[in-house]
Amino acid sequence: MDGTTGAAARVSPDTGDTPVVLDGRGLGLAAVVRLADAEAVPAVAPQALERARRSWLAAARLAAGGRLYGRGTGVGAHRSVPVDAHDETEHGLRLLRSHAGGAGAAVPVRQVRAMLAIRANQLLAGGSGIQPAFVTALAEALRLRVHPAVSEYGSLGTGDLTALAQTGLTLIGERPWHTDAQHDPRPAPTPTAPGGLPGPARPVGGPAAMPGPRQADGDRPQAEAALAGLPAQWRGDPAGDAADQATITLPRQWRVDEPPAPEAAPTAGLPTQWRTTDPETPHPAPASAHHPAPGAAVGEDPHPATALPAPPADRHGRGAGGAVGEGPHSATAPPAPPADRHGRGAGGAVGEDPHSATALPAPPADRHGRGAGGAVGEGPHSATALPAPPADRHGRGAGGAVGEDPHPATALSAPPADRHGPGAAGTAAGGSGRAAAGGQPTAPEPPGPTPGLPELPAPGLPELPAPVVPGPGDALALLSSNALTLGQAALACHDLDVLLRAAHAVAALSLEAVSGSLEAYAAEVHALRPYPGIARAAAEVRRLAGPRERPGARVQDPFGFRAFPQAHGPALDAADALRRIVEVEANCPSENPLIAADGTAAHHHGGFYAAPLGLALDALNLAVLQTAQLSAARLTALGRPDLTGLPAFLAAGPASSSGTMILEYTANSALAELRACAAPASAGHAVLSHGLEEAASFASQAARQSLRAVDAYATVLACEVVSAVRASRMRPDEPRAAAFAVADAALPTGTEDRPLTADVTAAAGLLRVLAGL
Repeated sequence: MDGTTGAAARVSPDTGDTPVVLDGRGLGLAAVVRLADAEAVPAVAPQALERARRSWLAAARLAAGGRLYGRGTGVGAHRSVPVDAHDETEHGLRLLRSHAGGAGAAVPVRQVRAMLAIRANQLLAGGSGIQPAFVTALAEALRLRVHPAVSEYGSLGTGDLTALAQTGLTLIGERPWHTDAQHDPRPAPTPTAPGGLPGPARPVGGPAAMPGPRQADGDRPQAEAALAGLPAQWRGDPAGDAADQATITLPRQWRVDEPPAPEAAPTAGLPTQWRTTDPETPHPAPASAHHPAPGAAVGEDPHPATALPAPPADRHGRGAGGAVGEGPHSATAPPAPPADRHGRGAGGAVGEDPHSATALPAPPADRHGRGAGGAVGEGPHSATALPAPPADRHGRGAGGAVGEDPHPATALSAPPADRHGPGAAGTAAGGSGRAAAGGQPTAPEPPGPTPGLPELPAPGLPELPAPVVPGPGDALALLSSNALTLGQAALACHDLDVLLRAAHAVAALSLEAVSGSLEAYAAEVHALRPYPGIARAAAEVRRLAGPRERPGARVQDPFGFRAFPQAHGPALDAADALRRIVEVEANCPSENPLIAADGTAAHHHGGFYAAPLGLALDALNLAVLQTAQLSAARLTALGRPDLTGLPAFLAAGPASSSGTMILEYTANSALAELRACAAPASAGHAVLSHGLEEAASFASQAARQSLRAVDAYATVLACEVVSAVRASRMRPDEPRAAAFAVADAALPTGTEDRPLTADVTAAAGLLRVLAGL
């Protein structure tokens, strides 16, 4: 079962073909799970996208008539601090960057995908005022099986601010995408401006080129220390999570411990976007940052110089700036790399001695014979312990001319085009979605093709959601949601519901193994006390236990058997209640301020305060603990000779044999985890933002506790299954419970003293099957 560990494996290796419609109205919990597990693809309803577009336009009109919170003002304790109209877009960018301060482990892929699905659907409900391109990008990320890196800690049940800020920076191109299967960072393509047109971009994973604070060193992954000494373009994503850095790998032929095989193709092991394809296929130049570097022509590489010394000039005496003697685009300390395959080094003609030899071979030239550093065959501008990545497939680097050095800002990728041109080598006329003077985006334009650029992605390049250029008000509109907590709650509710249904079959197995009575499950008893969950639990055990020819062996059984419906039924009811709350929240706008459906008003409210969700999660966690305690009690009963008529602990061999004794310890250890998970998170308290936010729902903590409860409850039930099946095998009469045949075929045989870990593991994997009986 999926808790907080190993969740990535739950994502199906093959994306399902069945679509789940996202329309802002009818997204069910089961559909969220299918999208999270990649068993379906999202389909955005056109009428819902139009609803989101109307909300976006209404928000712009309302903002023009007066300040809106978070758009024309600061946030939190700065709610009364005005923001100038010309600074609203930059204010939104600062908001995303400053709030992307989550910490802790990376959230598993399955949970992140659930968040993306719910956030997209919420925005389609209308009321957020966000530009529709964000919705499209969220849905595309699900379809393309990529996700942002999201940190575990940062939310208190009053909005998943850090998780959605990290998501927002990925959507706009400042952080890399990660593949669902491998978690490798993938840089973003040309961004989409408001209205759907490509526009300015930021270098993926590097310091923002737009006006604003540089990303702090504290945001860099812990693993960056291991990459000290490498140039910036090989260090990976400065804003990424430490857990993801382990998957940022170099191409095979550049690894010291794994030299390329002689028969390997020249481009084997290169990232997908560097592999050559049809030489006749046109392709847009790679993009760069928003602003050209000082002294650079339109489209030239804007990368700022680092604190390291500059590399040597190219063979014409030119640095990255273009004129003879000018400095390079980015400075690095190591000497220049060896000559390229034509015998030319970074600073000279054919046959000249390269500045320094490296221990690793240089990457191959592109398909036009151009290296990363200049004209055909030229060496790269900067020398590093690892060679620079190759130029794009037209031979253009970030600097503009064919073959110039791209100096990518992220691992294994070249930077995108700046906002004044289609690519680092392009002209202003080739761009689209260019910003107006002062850095503010132009008036929204309808989606359409970009002049000079192909409408379809070029072959051989990774397909990614088009980065969105944020406009005024987009940042807070994206952040104002509990989408991650809702996604986690949806998955926990689904997985716990599977276990709760499996518990019916497990209880029936144990009841038969101790010759228990079905009187406590009689329909007449439960008709007099019509609790839906209790009546359902009793009916399921009656059905799965099968017909009985004789009464039970005792007048009354222990509570673990006799009170099962009363303890288990509330857990069924709690799961149903949580499902209803998740589905309400996933299909309604939660943003603050909320744009009225008719576009005439903006309402400031506290809908983001997730008390209903947090209390429902706490209730489910407590209810699961109640029924799990009875599972552990039944496990103990199965080892008692006075109840089963079998050897103590179901052992065989000498009287001192331990049999299943240890399973009581294992189950109670897991039960202790469940008890910790059942501590009500809603009892927490926090005072934040100068006292303005003097409470929190702590729904996020309750959701994580529910996810942890999944594995713990599965362990308790699995221990009971192992003992119940062993007891049934040892009984002289043929078991009648429907679950026995299934469990008997799946579990190991043998009653000798031996490790039972494999038995418990097999039983845990069997629970999903038992739930479907």
